[in-house]
Amino acid sequence: MARQLHLGLFIYPGGHHIAGWRHPSTPAAGVTGLDFYRTAAQLAERGKFDLFFVGDTLFTREKDGRFFGRQAVSNLDPVSLLSTLSSVTDKLGLVGTLSTTYHEPFAIAGKFATLDHLSAGRAGWNVVTTWEDRASLNFSRQQAMPKADRYVRGREFVDVCTALWDSRGDSPAAPARPIDHRGESFTVAGALPVPRPVQGWPVLVQAGGSPPGLEFAALVAEAVFTAQTDLAQAREFRLSTHARMARYGRRPDEVVIMPGLSPLIGATEAEALRLERELADLVHPEVGVWMLSENLGFPLYDRQPDELLPVEAIRAVKKPTANADMLLTTAARQKLTIADSARLIARSRAHHGFVGTPEQLADLMERWLREGACDGFNIMPPYFPEQLTVFVEQVVPELQRRGVFREDYEGSTLREHLGLDRPSPGRFQRMLAHVPA
Repeated sequence: MARQLHLGLFIYPGGHHIAGWRHPSTPAAGVTGLDFYRTAAQLAERGKFDLFFVGDTLFTREKDGRFFGRQAVSNLDPVSLLSTLSSVTDKLGLVGTLSTTYHEPFAIAGKFATLDHLSAGRAGWNVVTTWEDRASLNFSRQQAMPKADRYVRGREFVDVCTALWDSRGDSPAAPARPIDHRGESFTVAGALPVPRPVQGWPVLVQAGGSPPGLEFAALVAEAVFTAQTDLAQAREFRLSTHARMARYGRRPDEVVIMPGLSPLIGATEAEALRLERELADLVHPEVGVWMLSENLGFPLYDRQPDELLPVEAIRAVKKPTANADMLLTTAARQKLTIADSARLIARSRAHHGFVGTPEQLADLMERWLREGACDGFNIMPPYFPEQLTVFVEQVVPELQRRGVFREDYEGSTLREHLGLDRPSPGRFQRMLAHVPA
């Protein structure tokens, strides 16, 4: 059977366009209510999506002492939201983000084991480390941990969580096998008070793009959310991820790589371009520059918007993140102004943006799959629920007609959707044996 696409829905209040919440079709007043999320999740399940993905935010989004209120709220608590959505969906995978930097393994292992049981095996954990100093101030610290230390802690965190999931058998009556972990960051002695998760472990997801993040993904990730915007770069990313995995005794089929894709879809090209102009007109200039400054880690507020983006000056201040590096490369190549760059970041949050028809979008998605650039996409609608509805009703049938997307779910768990094995107890510890000293 030919390879088929995997699809995730990346939910965001209002939409992934920074002004999506201002679109007339978006229920902006309801983005903290259950109806908003239930509608999106049930639409995604109707479209046979593999998973529903929720990010997390550990600080108020302001920059350099400036807070811009002309934007939607950030995400609700992921595990609380996904637990609720497990009761109004039947097949859709439920992936939530929680940081290894500001939590404890026993608590996180218990939360995701509970979600996996409540959802009958549909839970996934997006494993992240947190780099922002602003987050540290909310957790009794003055600054973020150094990057290398964050990933050392993160690896040990996953080690403890998997051992805790493995500390119980599948039956509630099975005896516990308490762990006795004594490591650099954690000392944990005990067993989870619930049976082993339905899937063995929740699916482990990772989204970092830095060198330590890529190594972390090679060891930990069963699904990778990435931000590639060019087919050749995406193909190289996928191949390099597989090569890194081999060093830890892992096979390429043990991971699903899903770049972010933010499609703005119209019945014709002209309609899609019109929608793009309408959204651009809804972006308050200050918000666009704020978002650009936050993404690049460089204040641009006091510069003229028609100046060229100062790419070299930005690179000289500090090494950019992977997403910021892609944006800077694009800005240098296309000679983008600050205003141009702000519109670009507002459009797609540095992920791959698309404007066009359902057929053109299907062409792009099929080509990326056929040419080995991805295993699927994390879909990021510019605004909800209208653009998600268009995708489900017009793009999904076109992908099914081409034979590159499922007609119906063939399994019930997230692992089954993604083609991933149920891990045997102790598998992560056996992989750690491959980690270079």
